[in-house]
Amino acid sequence: MDFTRLVMENRSRRRFRQDKPVDRETLEQLVALARYVPSARNMQPLKFRIVNEPELCARVFDTLAWAGYLGGWKPAEGERPAAYVVICNDRRLAENSLWDQGITAQTLMLGATERSLGGCIVAAIRKKELAQALRLDASLEPVLVLALGYPDETVEVVGMRDGDVKYYRDENGTHYVPKRSMDELLIK
Repeated sequence: MDFTRLVMENRSRRRFRQDKPVDRETLEQLVALARYVPSARNMQPLKFRIVNEPELCARVFDTLAWAGYLGGWKPAEGERPAAYVVICNDRRLAENSLWDQGITAQTLMLGATERSLGGCIVAAIRKKELAQALRLDASLEPVLVLALGYPDETVEVVGMRDGDVKYYRDENGTHYVPKRSMDELLIK
């Protein structure tokens, strides 16, 4: 897949084929991409916890908030992620890893898209509960969770109307994501 198409296919997806597992090898291949991304001051403070066991996936799911614009909606049983990559900041290496988090999460999501997976970068995390569920060392702070699986929804990009950034769904469940026009992006 060429890069432009890869970027355009890489949408936030929130409904999955929960019955179709994502194997550990694929998840490790995605995490391996993180070794090659730029890192502020080259500190490389991010660590990763792979989760693809159904029982543990359920525990991770319960620590996340989903789709704020959809008013409390969350994926139903059967359409939840089949796997997660929990991105943690190792505070022994750096207190702040904001730039690294974004670069790394996007790189992993592009890798997932290339492998026909869908996903959503989730930052609305009950961090303490998640750390307990995963038995993380106290030095590891969960900062982002990549919810992953084989997608089971249609996501369409549409033009933004009247500056409204809120995504929405139609009666058929198609998920629409408003995007700014090029005229709004370019400074003249």
